[in-house]
Amino acid sequence: MTAVCNTDSMELVRGLGADKVIDYTAADFTKDEQTYDVVLDSVGKSTFSQCKRLLKPGGIYISSELGPLAQNPFLALVAPFHRGKKVMFPIPKHDQEMISYLKALMESGKFRPVVDRTYPLDQVVEAYRYVETGQKTGNVVISLGIRTT
Repeated sequence: MTAVCNTDSMELVRGLGADKVIDYTAADFTKDEQTYDVVLDSVGKSTFSQCKRLLKPGGIYISSELGPLAQNPFLALVAPFHRGKKVMFPIPKHDQEMISYLKALMESGKFRPVVDRTYPLDQVVEAYRYVETGQKTGNVVISLGIRTT
């Protein structure tokens, strides 16, 4: 697995299991010579057109964002004409099977969430502003102040 991040996050990403880490502040990851089965843009900073050369034939580009001009859902329809490459726009599944799977991953230690900051509910505006800076590493959590035993 190859991951792309900034210089400050390289050790964190290696610790999460990346075999190769590209520092986007020092190199253009889209110029990587390796090709991939899947390119997953979890922060919406790339486009299919930037990444399609990184995909193997039949490879899949997945983005967490709609893309410029909301192009990703449209590209999901036309991308297979690009040597069988695909664009997927994930729609989360919230079913019991998925919840059980995620629970098992967490209990086994195979899933390690990265939490940058936690804000109480009454500071949700501040939390949103922080996320919008683009400087977060991992997730920002809103605490509801509910205690569980």
